[in-house]
Amino acid sequence: MWELPKYLVVETQSLPEIFSRVVYAKHLLESGQAGNLSAAAKLAGISRSAVYKYRDTVFPYTSEMAGKVVSLYIVMRDRPGMLAEVIRTLYQNGGNILTINQNIPVDGMAAVSVSVSLDAAIGSDLDLLGALKLLDDVAEVRKLVGR
Repeated sequence: MWELPKYLVVETQSLPEIFSRVVYAKHLLESGQAGNLSAAAKLAGISRSAVYKYRDTVFPYTSEMAGKVVSLYIVMRDRPGMLAEVIRTLYQNGGNILTINQNIPVDGMAAVSVSVSLDAAIGSDLDLLGALKLLDDVAEVRKLVGR
């Protein structure tokens, strides 16, 4: 039996204009031309809710998408198994760990620096950051470098 594939490559002109505008709003945010999502939406001529609705599902096709490297700084509670949860979350969201460095915990909190190569077919850096922030004992997640 035939199943609809999870992803399709579709020419922009055949899609509703909202998708192109969401991609443009995301570009404005990533390039620093817009300071926040509201400003990006306004510059793109769409509502904030449209950007929120589609931002994690619409991406421009680029050959660089596969193997995108992202470096993250994570502060988490020092408890047994916490680093394993972070690593599992990275894996579940398309991250392949390139480097990992955990500092000695101070006041019950440990800082971890992680560089991951992302599989664009599984998720985006925004998905990854969001998933890490949802972990109970993660206090902070920041994207340091992306290329």
